Amino acid sequence: MTIEEAQRSVDQWIKEYGVRYFSELTNMAVLTEEVGELARVISRRYGEQSWKASDPRSADNGKQALGEEMADVLWVLLCMANQTGVNLTEELEKSIAKKTKRDAERHKNNEKLK
Repeated sequence: MTIEEAQRSVDQWIKEYGVRYFSELTNMAVLTEEVGELARVISRRYGEQSWKASDPRSADNGKQALGEEMADVLWVLLCMANQTGVNLTEELEKSIAKKTKRDAERHKNNEKLK
């Protein structure tokens, strides 16, 4: 699925099942919430936090949850792009070009990355 197809798929789902998009402000809050849930999984899987014994995600060390939370973040981001008229494919292409021009040698010459 391309980013464009994902935007269309989310839009179709919202129109068929979601009634309407939440407001931009509500979706910003939901995005923040979803990023927090992703951070929680990452802090337990890769950081110093430990899983509670009662947390069902501890069984696979959050492996399945990691993908689920990333997808939830992407979902809300796609919603926000749709409702604000942003073509994420175009914006990502511009972002890659900008970073390539700006950072063509920067990371290669960063001693911290060697």
